[in-house]
Amino acid sequence: MALFQSGKNKKAKEIVESTRDLSWVLRNPRITEKTARLSEGRAYTFVVSPRSTKRDIVQAIEQIYKVSPIKVSVTQIPSKAVARRGIKGTKSGGKKAVVYLAEGSVIEFV
Repeated sequence: MALFQSGKNKKAKEIVESTRDLSWVLRNPRITEKTARLSEGRAYTFVVSPRSTKRDIVQAIEQIYKVSPIKVSVTQIPSKAVARRGIKGTKSGGKKAVVYLAEGSVIEFV
């Protein structure tokens, strides 16, 4: 379960345990040649829900994979105009997150 400080005051030391369902945050791992090279350096890339936050992503990784990330970077994927066989359309964008783990931590994709 994820632990985080509650309140806006940084001096507050109260720790609250998160029990909410975060299965909606991580959609799927993003598997490409670039992300395969990143995973060798303990950085894993996921497609995430557009309304998720960094805190949601950290808590979902801890709930699902039982590892604690040390850093999370979030990037918007822009939508793109595409044309195939004369038909024009758009490729939907989204949001991706790169999760960095401590040395010795590994996420296994089955």
